[in-house]
Amino acid sequence: MTRPSTALLRTHPVHSLDFVKVTEAAALAASRWMGRGERDAADGAAVEKMRESLGEMEIAGRIVIGEGERDQAPMLFIGEEVGQGGEEVDIAVDPVEGTNLVANGLPNSIAVMAISERGGLLHAPDSYMKKLAVGPKAAPYVHIDAPVRENLEAVANALEKPINDVCVVILDRPRHADLIAEVREAGARIRLISDGDVDACIATAIDSTGIHVAMGTGGAPEGVLAAAAIKCLGGNFMGRLQPRSREEAERAVAMGFGDLERVLSIDDLVKSNNVIFSATGITDGDLVHGVRFYGNQARTQSILVHSNGTVRFIESIHRLGARPSAR
Repeated sequence: MTRPSTALLRTHPVHSLDFVKVTEAAALAASRWMGRGERDAADGAAVEKMRESLGEMEIAGRIVIGEGERDQAPMLFIGEEVGQGGEEVDIAVDPVEGTNLVANGLPNSIAVMAISERGGLLHAPDSYMKKLAVGPKAAPYVHIDAPVRENLEAVANALEKPINDVCVVILDRPRHADLIAEVREAGARIRLISDGDVDACIATAIDSTGIHVAMGTGGAPEGVLAAAAIKCLGGNFMGRLQPRSREEAERAVAMGFGDLERVLSIDDLVKSNNVIFSATGITDGDLVHGVRFYGNQARTQSILVHSNGTVRFIESIHRLGARPSAR
């Protein structure tokens, strides 16, 4: 009998690669909408395929980060149960991380999910979060409350390179004007991105991307997804909730976040040491290539990360059906 390839799911023959199939299905569905200006259609197609794929798995899955609450999302809502039964797991999903990127045909959109044992992933409120992400070498030397220059100097020293070789990714938003000015004053390079900070945060822990730090404020649920991958990769991620309104602050407190000023460590965001993370490219990006079509076939590239330290880059070719007859 074939043994499971991961310690996460012990009671049913579910393999890590089965989770890749889920993100592949979502990426393939969303990619058909690339550049067509219809972000909701791309997201809806990916959600439907991801939900369908999760429903076929021998797990007792619970969505802890999804498309929203039940009244906001018809599918993959927070608290939704998925799978055919088996080991109880918590699942965080973003069927299209970067819907605007897909709609406009821009880089770095991915279909992404993280899986852990029950209680292993923080149920983050739909709020903003201040974030700091770095790779393994710099992980022990940075802190979200340290001055920007101090953190960048620490990263440069850890990587044994001058600070002007350090590349920082920041979301291009007016709220980051002061942060951008501080990074420039420190002498580091900047890559501004329009959307999709999950990909950017994870890229800090992959040497080949050339990205060393991710800073700034973005979605809190996306912070948990990024932290899941970074924890597996040995990097560091720190966050602090930044509610945008009184209502968001009250909601966070009601969810158990009594001290909104508290620094959330990577172990606060991802409590489990038994995690699987999968992402498949929709459009070309720093981590993975996007979906590419060849006649009646499509090629996908995914990254699969396990908390045992294994990182796999997986290329798959998918048959899309019979070639249409010539007229």
